[in-house]
Amino acid sequence: MLLEGKKAVVTGGSRGLGRAFCVRFAQEGADVAFNFSSDEQGAAETAKAVEAHGRRAMAVKASVVDEKAMDALAARVEKEWGGADILVNNAGISQPLPIALMEGSDWDTVMDVNVKGAFLATRALARGMVRRKKGAILNIGSLAGERAIESPVHYAASKAAMRGFTEALCKEFSRHGIRVNCLAPGLLDEGVGKNLPDHRLAEYVKHVPLGRIGTVDEVAAFAAFLVSDRNAYMNGETVLMDGGL
Repeated sequence: MLLEGKKAVVTGGSRGLGRAFCVRFAQEGADVAFNFSSDEQGAAETAKAVEAHGRRAMAVKASVVDEKAMDALAARVEKEWGGADILVNNAGISQPLPIALMEGSDWDTVMDVNVKGAFLATRALARGMVRRKKGAILNIGSLAGERAIESPVHYAASKAAMRGFTEALCKEFSRHGIRVNCLAPGLLDEGVGKNLPDHRLAEYVKHVPLGRIGTVDEVAAFAAFLVSDRNAYMNGETVLMDGGL
């Protein structure tokens, strides 16, 4: 198994892509801790799915923008599991707003969750990784942050920030034995792809050489490799996974 004996933390793990990461990592042998903001039923389902693969699950109700809560999550993982080997900064939100109708508070909300949340989670979990001189961090970007596609500007800006965040962290953390990469998926069968109007989805798929959107399971399977020891030489990279768009 790719992640046998590892301990992973996934932000935003109660549904969608976050849940897919948690379940796949458990399939590959990792114990998985994750946070969620409000969906207690979804969190319970994720934890049950992780445990079904014989691995430990830790579900923590906490927002990624809550500095004390992220520090507490990291402290709990350190105390109960001896620290995290893997962090996936997955938690994110979007709003279907044109810039003319966007309030400053809308911009702040998306940037806080998508960018500041990644900063707070990384700072909290990376302290233990630095002490142990090992670890892998995977930031989740988006095609919207890499290509000129129709997307809310605050969401695109937040996801574009993940590239710079990844590259700077790579430079800072490499001397501590910590690898940092970014995975940027296109539309998937959960999240935005699931809620897009049929005509918009058809227009998107028309430009994808593979002729379909991706699945969260496909992305999670690749993510498991990216954070594994078999991927020991990739560092500071942003990898697009969009079917060739």
